[in-house]
Amino acid sequence: MSRSVIIDGSVIYTNYSQIMGQKKFESLLLEFIEILKERRSPLLNALNAFKLDGDYDLRRFVEYLHLLTMRNVKELTNIIYYVNPRDLERFVEAFYSFWRSKHRFMVRHENYSDDHIRRASIEYTITQISDQFKAVIKNLYRELMMNISNSFPTVMRQLPSGAQVAFLVEDIDGEKFERLPWIRKIPTVWGAVFDPPVIFYTKSNKRKGVVPVVEEPVLDKIELNPKEWFRFPIFVGDLLFYNLVHVDYLAHGAGLANLFELATPKDLRRREPDGMLIFGLEPSRIPNFNERWKNGVIFKEGKMYVGIIPAIDENDYFGYMKKTTLTIHNLIRIDQGRLPIHGSMARIILKDGKMAVAMFVGDSGAGKSETLDALSRLEEVAQVDTIIDDMGSLAIMDGHVVAYGTETGAFVRLDDLPPGYAYSTMDRSIFMNPDQINARVIVPFNNYNEIITPTHIDFFFYANNYTEVSRDEDRIVFFDNVDEALRVFSEGKRMSKGTTSESGLVTSYFANPFGAVQRQKEHHKLAEYYLKKMFETGVKVGEIRTMLGVEGYEKEGTALAAKALLKIIEEL
Repeated sequence: MSRSVIIDGSVIYTNYSQIMGQKKFESLLLEFIEILKERRSPLLNALNAFKLDGDYDLRRFVEYLHLLTMRNVKELTNIIYYVNPRDLERFVEAFYSFWRSKHRFMVRHENYSDDHIRRASIEYTITQISDQFKAVIKNLYRELMMNISNSFPTVMRQLPSGAQVAFLVEDIDGEKFERLPWIRKIPTVWGAVFDPPVIFYTKSNKRKGVVPVVEEPVLDKIELNPKEWFRFPIFVGDLLFYNLVHVDYLAHGAGLANLFELATPKDLRRREPDGMLIFGLEPSRIPNFNERWKNGVIFKEGKMYVGIIPAIDENDYFGYMKKTTLTIHNLIRIDQGRLPIHGSMARIILKDGKMAVAMFVGDSGAGKSETLDALSRLEEVAQVDTIIDDMGSLAIMDGHVVAYGTETGAFVRLDDLPPGYAYSTMDRSIFMNPDQINARVIVPFNNYNEIITPTHIDFFFYANNYTEVSRDEDRIVFFDNVDEALRVFSEGKRMSKGTTSESGLVTSYFANPFGAVQRQKEHHKLAEYYLKKMFETGVKVGEIRTMLGVEGYEKEGTALAAKALLKIIEEL
C-alpha cells in the first residue's frame, strides 16, 4: 500500500462508520498486520481471538472494533471472550501511530471560480470537512481506548491525525496545451489547505549528481494513469510549468504549493506550459533508461524541456523536485539570453533611510540565506526584504542589470538557522525529516508580484564559505576588473555542508550545476556580458566571506559578514 493516503473530500464526516466501513480502513489494517507479522511482533497477541484457518478474520475484528465504539470491552465478553484488554490497548495505540505515520491528503473535486468570494466559500468548505474528519478520527481513537481500558486520560493531547494537506482539484477542459490528450484527465491542483505542523518523512535527505540534458523528444512515448497522478501547475518566475507527481510522492507536490505560485485552470486555458517535470515515474517506463539518468534526466523536444525523476528511493527528497524544476527554468533562461543565478537577493533598508539591494551567488551551504538572516537581526537594520532565496535570473532593462526571482518560498536547511527560527514559522511551514542531518523546512516568504518585478541591484557578491579571515576589512573584497570576477565566479568553490553527496572543498561552475554546467559555453558568454554591464553601470562586484564552512564559525561567520556589509551600506 502507498505511504500516501488519499481521503475523499466530498464526504462530510460525522460518524465512525464512515471511517471503519471503508475498504481503505481494512486495507490499512491489513498492511499494519503484515508488518507486524514480518517483525514477529507480540502486538499480534491482541488478535488471537480472531484467528481463522491460521490467519486473522479482519472483517470480524473490524466489526468488534465497531462494537467497542459503543460498549465497554467487558460488556462484549459474550461475543468474544478471549480478548486481552491490555494487548488490545497496545494494538490500537500502535495502529493509531501507524496511521499518523502515513502522508495524509484530502482531495476534493471543485471547479475553479474567477469569483474570489466563491473561491473563499470553496476553501472554507474543504477546511470544515478536513476539520470534521480530524475530529472523527481523534474521537474514534479516544472512544476505543476508553472502552478498552475502562478509563479516561486526565491529560488530553490533540495529536495531528487528520489530513495534513487538503487539495482542491479540477479536471481541465479546453486547456491551451492540446498535444497530450491524457494530461487533461489528470486531476489538476489549483488550491491547497495546510493543517500545521505539516511534517513529512522521506526515504532520502540528500541530493547528488548533475541532471543530464538529452536532445530528443519523450512525451509521445509516455502516458500516465490519471488515477495515480496529480498535476501541479506552477509559476517559476513568469514561466508556466506542469509538475506531474505520482501519488506515492505527493508530499513533494505539497512542497511545490508552499514554494511556488500555483497557477489556476484559467492560466492553463490561455497559455501553454514552458516546461514540464514528471516526478516518480518507474525507470522501466522511461524510454532508453540508463544508469546516468537514475537521479533525473531532462529531455529537450523543440523549445520545451521535460524533466523526469525516476521512482527510486534515493530520489525521494524534495531537493530533486525543486532543483530539477529550477534547472529547466535556467535552461530556458539561457535560451532567452538571460543569465540564471544560483543565489539569493534582498533589499536591505537601514533605520537611517539608506537602502541597497544585494545579490549573493553561491551553491548550497554557502551562507547566502544565513547572512541575510543575520542582517535582519542587526539593530541598525529596519528591514530585509528577501526577493530571491535560491534561484533567479538577470536581464537588461534600460541599459541596467535587473534581477527576477523564481520562488515565493524557501527550502531551508534547519541546521544553519538561528535557534528558534524554524519554530517561529511552524504555523505555515512544511518540515522534511526534522530529526535527521540536512533536515529542511519549506516556508513561504514573499508574494508573487514582488519576485517577478524587475529589481535593480547594487551589490553582486560571490558567497565564499571556506576562507577564514580575522580582519573586518577582509570580510568583503571587491574585484578590480571583469576577468578577476569571472574567474572567481566560474571556479564556484565552496566547503560542502553535507546538503549533497559531496564533502570537503568542492567546485561547481558558477556555483550553479542547474543549467549553467549543462550549457557552459553559452552561459559563459552571458556571464561575461552581464559582468561587463555591471562594471559599466556602477554595480559593485565582489566576494563576501561567510565562513559557514569553517569549523567553529558556522554561526558567527555569517554574523560577522553581515556586519561588514552593513558598514559598506552605511558608507554609501
